[in-house]
Formats: sequence, structure tokens, C-alpha cells
Amino acid sequence: MPDLNALIETHLAEARASEEGRSAERVAHDGVLRQTVIALRAGARLGAHNSPPAASLQVLVGKVRVEIGDSQQGEFSAGELWVLTHERHSVLGLEDSVFLLTTVTSTGEASHS
Repeated sequence: MPDLNALIETHLAEARASEEGRSAERVAHDGVLRQTVIALRAGARLGAHNSPPAASLQVLVGKVRVEIGDSQQGEFSAGELWVLTHERHSVLGLEDSVFLLTTVTSTGEASHS
């Protein structure tokens, strides 16, 4: 099993050194379930993308904002778990942050956009 504490340290360091300000690694893949550790440097953004049929975001370190167009779905800090919108969205690092993204990639319905 992955050591989340080690992954946090590794990916924060990689995000801080990266020109894009982010780093990611899939840590679990079981059928339609995917879990990915994603690190964002403060100010870095995951650009707008479609939502899978189901997804949640659990902040492990720092604080992030989920945005839908020009509005925000919410700001989430370490220890918070959030079910993501079914709309096209982006994620902004408000602080150097690491979160666990859990997705279900197939339920027989299309991705949300």
C-alpha cells in the first residue's frame, strides 16, 4: 500500500520544482476506481476539465479552491473531504497543497461536462 506521508513530501517537492507547479501520481486502480495524489504549489492550477461520473477530493495538506467558470464551488483545507461538482471545473492551489482525488471512471453514463 502507498505511504501517503511519503507521497505528500515527494510530490510537494516535485510541484515546488516544476515549472507548472504541480505533480501527480496514481496510487490506486481497481476496476473503475482510481485514486491519485496531486500536489499544487500555491498559485498553480489544474485547468478546467470535465468531471467523471463520480469524484471526491480530500485535502491532505494546504488549501485549494474548486472553481466553476468564474465562480467557486468552495475552498477546502487539510482534513476536508468534498464531493466534486458534475460540471466542468478547475482546481487552484491557495497554499502549497496535496490532495487525494478519488474517481469512478465508468458507471455506464458519460462524463459530465
